[in-house]
Amino acid sequence: MATLGPQSHVFAESYVAEDYVLADARARSTEIGVDPVDTGTGAALRLLTAAAGARAVVEVGTGVGVSSVWLLRGMRPDGVLTTIDLEPEHQRQARLAFREGGFTPSRTRLIAGRALDVLPRLADGAYDMVFVDGDRTEYPQYVAEAYRLLRPGGVVAVAGALGGGRVPDPAARDPQSVTLRELAKSVRDSDDWLPALLPVADGLLTAVRTNGAR
Repeated sequence: MATLGPQSHVFAESYVAEDYVLADARARSTEIGVDPVDTGTGAALRLLTAAAGARAVVEVGTGVGVSSVWLLRGMRPDGVLTTIDLEPEHQRQARLAFREGGFTPSRTRLIAGRALDVLPRLADGAYDMVFVDGDRTEYPQYVAEAYRLLRPGGVVAVAGALGGGRVPDPAARDPQSVTLRELAKSVRDSDDWLPALLPVADGLLTAVRTNGAR
């Protein structure tokens, strides 16, 4: 069975190029010490959002707006992105990316706060997609909230699912690796989700919300 080598990985990551809006946002991420999603992950998010015909999306972890811009570019023109981050300064920087990208303020709803405090206040079954890129140790709770928030057929996407390459190693028993490993298994084994683990960047765990049977 053929596997991707380093050269193939680099080619895949650069297959879809980023424009100046994303390049500027990525530079601001570096300046303030925030790790944004890789280009390959961003392109996958845009594709998933477009495929879902998404009009309402929730993002856990705004950062400075790199993943947000990718999501917005896949959404319907009248779609609204609800994006949550603990740091108001991150969201202030993200607003710059939104303006540079030509997105009107009505396209985004930025909420500053802890995701596990904010998510329970959002409406059941009202969203087409949930993207998770926050505290890895809280991922199981985020995904549980995502199931409630999504309509049937909605998509959840979880960044960093391979935990820096430690998740596939059963000897890695640190709390983050164990949490991510158990989450991947529970999503795979649940009738509530139709899953796939995409090998982009550090892994993008994706799943479609089912009606409890597949």
